[in-house]
Amino acid sequence: MKLAESILVLLVPLAAMILSSLRWLRVAQREHYVPPMTTKFAMRWWGLRDKPINSVAFILGFLVAELTIRPEFSKPLKLGLVVILSLIVVIFPLGLGLKGRTSRLEWTKRLKRLAGLSYLLAVILALFGLLISVAPLMVSITALCYPVLLDLATWLLAPYEDRSAKRFVQAAAAKLAKVSPRVVAVTGSFGKTTTKGYITALCSQSMMTVASPASFNNRAGLSRSINENLVASTELFVAEMGAYRIGEIAALVDWIKPEISVITAIGPVHLERFGSEEKILSAKSEILTGAKVAVLCVDYPKLAFLANELETMGTRVWRCSGSDFRAEICVKADEEGGLVVFHDQRRIGYLPSGELSAGNVACAVAVALELGVGEEVLAKQLFELKPPPHRLTATVVDSSGLVVLDDTYNSNPTGARHAMTSLAKRRAPGVRTVVVTPGMVELGHRQFIENFKLAECAAEVASDLVIVGKTNKRALTKGALDRSKEPGAVLKKVVDVATRDDAVRWVRENLKAGDVVLYENDLPDHFP
Repeated sequence: MKLAESILVLLVPLAAMILSSLRWLRVAQREHYVPPMTTKFAMRWWGLRDKPINSVAFILGFLVAELTIRPEFSKPLKLGLVVILSLIVVIFPLGLGLKGRTSRLEWTKRLKRLAGLSYLLAVILALFGLLISVAPLMVSITALCYPVLLDLATWLLAPYEDRSAKRFVQAAAAKLAKVSPRVVAVTGSFGKTTTKGYITALCSQSMMTVASPASFNNRAGLSRSINENLVASTELFVAEMGAYRIGEIAALVDWIKPEISVITAIGPVHLERFGSEEKILSAKSEILTGAKVAVLCVDYPKLAFLANELETMGTRVWRCSGSDFRAEICVKADEEGGLVVFHDQRRIGYLPSGELSAGNVACAVAVALELGVGEEVLAKQLFELKPPPHRLTATVVDSSGLVVLDDTYNSNPTGARHAMTSLAKRRAPGVRTVVVTPGMVELGHRQFIENFKLAECAAEVASDLVIVGKTNKRALTKGALDRSKEPGAVLKKVVDVATRDDAVRWVRENLKAGDVVLYENDLPDHFP
């Protein structure tokens, strides 16, 4: 009986760890298997201000773990203690469920390897605990701190994953060389996917164009895009390139080799990962390596300075702007709410919708002209240009008559300000204007102030602000309430809800036909 109890004292926490690993494996997958991101998110959840019970449970778990090695405690009592700890591991942190709301766990081969190795490490630690006579404590701490173990497993597997991916990259590089299309690469702190979509739309009538789908912007996504989508008749390949670290884009252009490289913007997005905008610029500038032509949005000072540097080095540069008439390509709003496109101060096109990002349109126009798209064709394509899905698209809900501005794929300060301007244009007597947002993330030390400013803008154009989740609740609430007390503010109500579904429910219950709601950004459910 004592042996059975001793075994259960070890197996119960390990079983709880395996069950709770479902939530942490999902976090690791959503964060692209980058250590130590799983541990960082675990710390956020365990330390959540609005749910102090999470912190209490975590501390209690450590206290219970320590009690499991007290020699004066009987085996049945220790078994009871590990059951309590196991319940903490499975149930907490509250708010982060075992099953995702916004995305399910995809059991890819990589995830299976990661899960297997993390479980193996847990067993090794348990055996080590047996060796030094603290096995219950070791297993309990391992179960409670599984995210740390998962990040360790991710780090250990990284060299293998790199080697495993090489064969797909080699196949993609060979196919790219065989088909030999012209290649355009697009990066930037934001606006990458939108600009890629605009380039594809403007060029597809003049040449057989293939673009990397959705946000397939890393090595795995781009190699898959080429291997699956490139055909012999492809004349143009448009590749979106993202980065979480310096060196990632350099590795991409080493085998994709763009002829034209585009940088849409430099801003604080991913500042948490890079540490400074200078490092962000350095990482994004890697896309220019080997390119004959650079297309830069000079509305951002760092890119304006880079344009001058590149010209002195002999690179052909297209300066693009959403405001500066001196740029080679300038896209400016007119009095009728549309966008006028100028090339060297000469009008070449018009977009009836002013909702599109002028800077992104300008970059796409520059690429099209560089590729030889005729101005007549370009003018026609510009007139028909539409924003990509979930990037400030406007629809009227048939069943309710509610006007919805869907900007859920936008997560940067510049885009958010543009969306607020769009909402302001729809204000009218008797019309409620509502902003639904979880705020913006990965802005590092600027996250609080940028979300504070976002809420200030919302208070100037929205009658209601609905804050989703806890991640930016404090900054958004303070910004909204502070600005609402000043002259010119129109905000009447601030509501906070737990999830996006709760926000949608609130909108349906409180708004009527003709009212306007802006959904600004959306976060996956592994964010608090």
